[in-house]
Amino acid sequence: MPPFIRSTRRLSEHARLLQHVRSIQERCDRALPWEPDTVGLPESDSESALARINDVAFYAHARDEVSTLARICAHLLQLHHPDGGEYCANCRLPWPCPTFDEMTHLLG
Repeated sequence: MPPFIRSTRRLSEHARLLQHVRSIQERCDRALPWEPDTVGLPESDSESALARINDVAFYAHARDEVSTLARICAHLLQLHHPDGGEYCANCRLPWPCPTFDEMTHLLG
């Protein structure tokens, strides 16, 4: 496959992945904060009060934590993109760089 076709395909993958991560962040930012008395608490397999407290803490913080992770992913994708040629604009490794490949694998 000619290099310009390979580069164009990876650029579109980059744009698609960045759009995906930004949409996750936007949905998180628009979502209402979770509260146990308004949304409820899923059933638990554990009778432990500590486990239930951990569940409540997880759900209470999940919205903000997912939004933060999406922001980090978007920032990494803005750093790691093709420079218009055959290299990553940030790490200068051949495109697609290992960072972009790993993010595509994990988020794709």
